Amino acid sequence: MKSRTEDKVVNGLRTEVTTSLSFDEVLGRLRAQMGQASVQEVIALAGLATSEVAYAREVEKRFVGESGFMLFAEIDHGAWLPKFGINRRTVRWILGNPLIAITMIRHDITAGLFAPVELLVTEAEGMQGTMLTYMKPSSLMVVQDNPLLLKAAKALDEKYDTLVARATMP
Repeated sequence: MKSRTEDKVVNGLRTEVTTSLSFDEVLGRLRAQMGQASVQEVIALAGLATSEVAYAREVEKRFVGESGFMLFAEIDHGAWLPKFGINRRTVRWILGNPLIAITMIRHDITAGLFAPVELLVTEAEGMQGTMLTYMKPSSLMVVQDNPLLLKAAKALDEKYDTLVARATMP
């Protein structure tokens, strides 16, 4: 069987939110809204659950924070950037929730390319505030007419925007 490559142009919508709040304050607010789990823990739980309902119940109980999200990984770019003369704290977070992801993946398996989502939290120059940068999930996931996927992805956009707003409001 011959393989085939198909390219599609995707125009993602990048959102930048700035706040006068300190980097530490914003990270603290984000952490307070989220649960935490490794991807391996979420996968292992699927092997233990006896049904979809049981899995969902355990995910909610063990890992999900008040925002509906859990932090899967943190990449501390600020730890190595000073070696190159960039003295700003910045972390990239990978966050999500498999119970949210399934609302999209069931309508298009390729939505899994953008679930979980990512967030970049960066200290402003001169340590005067913080900037949060992220891509609107719906702008990346929905590449063809798919009303059910669009509806689910827009719900994720709203949940994501709410998380960021709660972390950045003075």
